[in-house]
Amino acid sequence: MSAAQWRRAMKSGGSMPAQEARVTALPRAVASPSQPAEPPPAHGELPRWLGRLLRPVRWRHLVVALLVLVYPFVASPFFTFQIGAQSLALGLIALSLTFLGGYGGMVSLAQMTVAGFAAYVVAIVGSSSNTAISLGWPWWLAVLVALALATLFSAAVGWLSVRTEGIYTIMITLAVGVAFFYLAQQNYTLFNGFQGFSKLAAPTVFGLDLREPVPFYLLTLGCSVAGYFFIKHLIRAPFGVALQGIRDNPRRMQALGFDVTAHRVAAYAVSGFLAAVGGVLLVWYNGRISPGTLGIGAMINILIIAVLGGMKHPIGAFIGAIVFVLLQNFAIDLVDRERFNLVIGGVFLAIVLFSPDGLLGLWHRLRTRLGAPFPTRGSGRIHQR
Repeated sequence: MSAAQWRRAMKSGGSMPAQEARVTALPRAVASPSQPAEPPPAHGELPRWLGRLLRPVRWRHLVVALLVLVYPFVASPFFTFQIGAQSLALGLIALSLTFLGGYGGMVSLAQMTVAGFAAYVVAIVGSSSNTAISLGWPWWLAVLVALALATLFSAAVGWLSVRTEGIYTIMITLAVGVAFFYLAQQNYTLFNGFQGFSKLAAPTVFGLDLREPVPFYLLTLGCSVAGYFFIKHLIRAPFGVALQGIRDNPRRMQALGFDVTAHRVAAYAVSGFLAAVGGVLLVWYNGRISPGTLGIGAMINILIIAVLGGMKHPIGAFIGAIVFVLLQNFAIDLVDRERFNLVIGGVFLAIVLFSPDGLLGLWHRLRTRLGAPFPTRGSGRIHQR
């Protein structure tokens, strides 16, 4: 309706059509300052961000939480330290790849490189067996510096690779990882060559020796749980939703005004921080760092872990890590020492062939057959709860 028609209708005592009246009144209702966007929580209620975080908690989550807490007190030191703590540290590094690949559509092979970079910084800045190179700073300061530099390093890798897609991104990140591997192997002034650094044990905090199996397991568990819930919250935040939109259709998101390159570089920085935390835990677990820790085999192992568990949900990284560590430790009992990797490769090939979504895909199929369909998240289009 034009302005002249509206004036004639009002002079004649008429009224606007109902549909146009609703459309005209809608902006005033939205823009009204007296109407808050969301009513404040009532007294005694949880904050909304905490409620959104705890909303998907079900009985099976409580059972898993109880199991992982009780596990170190009933398992042997070998299973607590060698299986549990190692799985959580590797799962945290794989979680960084799951976030990049599953929610950002960027498969990076440099996640273990970022973790190894953080481990080398801890050795160089902190204390190690090589007193001629290590600066001897306090452990907490060395960890903070390692996390900060590794995050910047990951952002720089992302800045180099985000302008490509698909196989080209994989090749660029692989080239960065191989270049850093040979740099660490051939440089003796800063990285001590192929020998690396040793005597990099976990510290003692408030009288608690983190080198013991149970305290170190609880440390890795706390870091892993924090990383898991951080990613769960981030993928529902505006940044995470925009990142998933960029994954699905970057051109359309660019046309809507989103800076695609900045979002992707920020995603690399977030993943680099997670990988750096896992790298610090891993160097404390091994007690040493050398170029072999971050070689091509280690880079591929992180990809195997992420694919084994499934990249549609953050928990898949930890499921894949548990399966990988169990196979790595006990496959040698099934075949010869030189051929235990054949079992790992066979399991990986079988899961990829029969369930492209990893072990989580098998779980989803089982729940569907039992009559309880599981909502898909992560890969594919954005699903709103």
